[in-house]
Amino acid sequence: MFKSAVYNLKDAGKEQVQEFLNSFDTVLSDCDGVLWIDNNAIPGSADTMNYFRKLGKRIFFVTNNSTKIRSDFSLKAQQLGFIASENEILSTSYLVAHYLKSIGFKRKVYLIGSNGIGDELKAVGIEHVGVGPDHVKPDFKSMQLSDLDPEVGAVVVGFDEHVSYPKFMKAATYLNSEDCLFIATNTDERFPKASSIVVPGSGTLVRAVETCSERKALVLGKPNEYIRKFLESSGLNPARTLMIGDRCNTDIEFGVRCGFQTLLVLTGVTSTKDLEKISKDKIEPLPDVVLPKLGDLLSLIET
Repeated sequence: MFKSAVYNLKDAGKEQVQEFLNSFDTVLSDCDGVLWIDNNAIPGSADTMNYFRKLGKRIFFVTNNSTKIRSDFSLKAQQLGFIASENEILSTSYLVAHYLKSIGFKRKVYLIGSNGIGDELKAVGIEHVGVGPDHVKPDFKSMQLSDLDPEVGAVVVGFDEHVSYPKFMKAATYLNSEDCLFIATNTDERFPKASSIVVPGSGTLVRAVETCSERKALVLGKPNEYIRKFLESSGLNPARTLMIGDRCNTDIEFGVRCGFQTLLVLTGVTSTKDLEKISKDKIEPLPDVVLPKLGDLLSLIET
């Protein structure tokens, strides 16, 4: 149907929009920048997601945000007007815990991250250390092996507002052991924000640890395919799945890698100017279709 490199749904007729709606059974949607920004729903996003559900689509909220547990994400979604259950939340904090449990991990995790990851680890019986401030001391270079926990068998890096030099030292030292696992939630460069203030994302911390440890992390969040593998047991059909996102190098790339149809909205990281450039220069990955905001879809159906 949509043969153009980037097809703007706002240019489609009502029949084409209906054809688009009929082309998928499962909807995977990013959250920050697509459905909400900070604690404010993007106008029309809740109505559109709830409409997908009314049509009988399976819904999953797929977020690289690792700062909350699934029940917190579902509660936030409900408070903003979305119909959402905990089992429909696929957050990187949950994916980290699920992955470690699935491989039979029995040791401790050193966590550069937040209580969102820590609580999900605790829920599956995995101990962790490292959450919270680790203050820089005047003699920080004098850190000793006795300052480390010998039971740590994995380093997990997510978003950590308390990141510090001692944390990088500990992570890199743990990772000196080849037996120590190295896992990252995601490599997003920054958070979508309503203001012009730049908030560095988890990718900033992941790259720092990769640099000082001279190792590469196993990344579980978008654009990597672990989520698709996670959903395969539930009967996911990639050819009948739509991935909605606001960021080409994570959401859209994830959809392309997994064989999903992709919809880019321009309410988050990727701007109209960015889209014009990547479309003109044919910079991959390109989305299949685009909308200024997700809520515009309902107005196209109703016209």
